[in-house]
Amino acid sequence: MRTLFPFPRASGLDLEPEYLFRQRFEPVSRVKFPYGEPAWLVTRYADVRTVLTDPRFSRAASLERDVPRVTRENFSGGIVAMDPPEHTRLRSVCRQAFTPRTVARLRERATAIATELITETDDEFDGVEEFALPFTLKMICELLGVPYDQRASFREWAEAGLATTSITEDERLAATGKMWDFVVELVAQRRERPRNDLISAMLAAQTETGDVTDYELVIVVMTILVAGYETTSTQLPNFLYLLLTDRSRFQTLTEDRSLIPSAVEELMRYVPLEANGTTPRYAVEDMVLSGTLIEAGSPVVPASAAANRDPEVFADPDRLDFARTPNPHLGFGVGAHFCLGAPLARLELQVALEVLTATAPGLRLARGEAGIDWKTGMLVRGPSRLALTERT
Repeated sequence: MRTLFPFPRASGLDLEPEYLFRQRFEPVSRVKFPYGEPAWLVTRYADVRTVLTDPRFSRAASLERDVPRVTRENFSGGIVAMDPPEHTRLRSVCRQAFTPRTVARLRERATAIATELITETDDEFDGVEEFALPFTLKMICELLGVPYDQRASFREWAEAGLATTSITEDERLAATGKMWDFVVELVAQRRERPRNDLISAMLAAQTETGDVTDYELVIVVMTILVAGYETTSTQLPNFLYLLLTDRSRFQTLTEDRSLIPSAVEELMRYVPLEANGTTPRYAVEDMVLSGTLIEAGSPVVPASAAANRDPEVFADPDRLDFARTPNPHLGFGVGAHFCLGAPLARLELQVALEVLTATAPGLRLARGEAGIDWKTGMLVRGPSRLALTERT
């Protein structure tokens, strides 16, 4: 029996109960997406980790298949649809730019940006439009060397890349084409006049190794632009929503900011960011997961959001525990496709919470649930509006 997937969306940031039911009683089950071929859905941590790390599960195979998906058009491709060694080769051009040491140099700038944004807000403000979005946009633009005065166009193109039903397929293709032309021109400018930014560093690495084509370099830049902006700008409002709906959580961080790094990891575990599961992998050979045979050639969708609530790995998994240790969450993925920008995302999320707890310790939801709107028709879930205030 094939169950329709994605499951009906739970409210807010609640995890759909169907995930946990299947994790307990049917950890490997057949599902049917709106488009593409049927797939296996895996929900237990051990199985999800296997699918994400074992080379016998391939992403590159998706290029030749009718991939299970939520959009009519099949957009499978780019660096996220590669396997090692091709994936490793392409990823190498930006490895040095995203090391924890390199990203740590941005901390001072991130703190200045976040502080400026929060001090310029009115008594009541939108935590999405007036804080999270400009904060992450400025950071990714400065890192890559993208002109900030073009942020409106860039934001439109990036959000189109993660839309499901909120725009038409023609609109999505048009936005992708515009972003492609924009990045091609930007890369050409940096090749002629290098600067102290990531694109210039990637071009230098390309010249040194000679392993990456210009076409592939543009793909990597586009991937970083979209992923580095949209996911973090969505996670930050998600974090604030959880911290302020039960304000004792925010108060805990205000009173002890040393907890913020571990709180970020716990929030990454807890928030079900991906609305439709992780991108599918294809079994290269027959595999057995939780006693179920996965035949070679079958697509498998790993549900990281469910795996992050597996009681076999996380004690009391539905409780936020800012001191949880160890915390081997899969919020940034794992294996070859571990999020390249994880060091930057961690820095941005930590700095944002450090600045907010220090400069706005009275922060709270301005109108309760009435001041919150939620994104619809997107691959990621989170508030599109989050009314905040420091007034009691």
